[in-house]
Amino acid sequence: MDSRPGGSLEMAMVEHIFDHVPEIAFFIKDLHGRYLAVNQSLVERCGLKEKNQLLGRNVFQIFPRELAKVYSEQDQKVLRTGQPIVEHLDMHWYAQRKSGWCLTTKLPVFGQTRTVIGVVGISRDLQAPGRSESVPPSLVKAMDYLESHYEDTLTPRILAQRAGLRQPRFARLIKRIFRLTPKQLILQTRLSAAAQRLTDTDKSIANIALACGFYDHSALTRTFRSATKLTPTQFRALRQQTFGANKHSKKGRNKPHRCD
Repeated sequence: MDSRPGGSLEMAMVEHIFDHVPEIAFFIKDLHGRYLAVNQSLVERCGLKEKNQLLGRNVFQIFPRELAKVYSEQDQKVLRTGQPIVEHLDMHWYAQRKSGWCLTTKLPVFGQTRTVIGVVGISRDLQAPGRSESVPPSLVKAMDYLESHYEDTLTPRILAQRAGLRQPRFARLIKRIFRLTPKQLILQTRLSAAAQRLTDTDKSIANIALACGFYDHSALTRTFRSATKLTPTQFRALRQQTFGANKHSKKGRNKPHRCD
């Protein structure tokens, strides 16, 4: 069994599918940040013609240093923690290396022993160059602030100020990019953080509620149930049950067969 990310037939098929989605850049990287699989859109954005010109290279060999540093730090965070980065607002390149904006999602690739062996990701275009209502760079700072301070008192007004934008324009941009209102985006960020803690820790619901910006245990429970139809306790039990079943199934598949 090939333990390298992107080494399977399934991954080759996924790469081929993304070759037909030009508004999305697709990639798989190994533990050292080297590209193992890419789609044609990413190749062309890097000013190259063939995939083999990109495969085996890392971001510092392809992009300007400041962009490469951002991409590399994201990769290392996923590799180190095993946690995904979901729809992060980033600057990237379109074809002919014109700058633009995208939403980047990066997921850990796990090996048979549940250790992280790579990163798979996509970057989805927000708009083509030259269109109106461009995304100001300051919006990225506001989104980074939300991701690192969701436990604080946050309002759309505070985030708009962080972005240096008037509230109406800030709300309009957030709606176009994330398909959510600013208030919904804040709530989604807090719920995602709570779900991650419910899955990865044994901390109490009350502790998780406060750590994720909710007033108390009851506030988290009401909001969580409204969004998922499950209480936090039910969600945690379901995740533990699912993980246990997957673990048992893998053990069963790895058990050698007897030949009598």
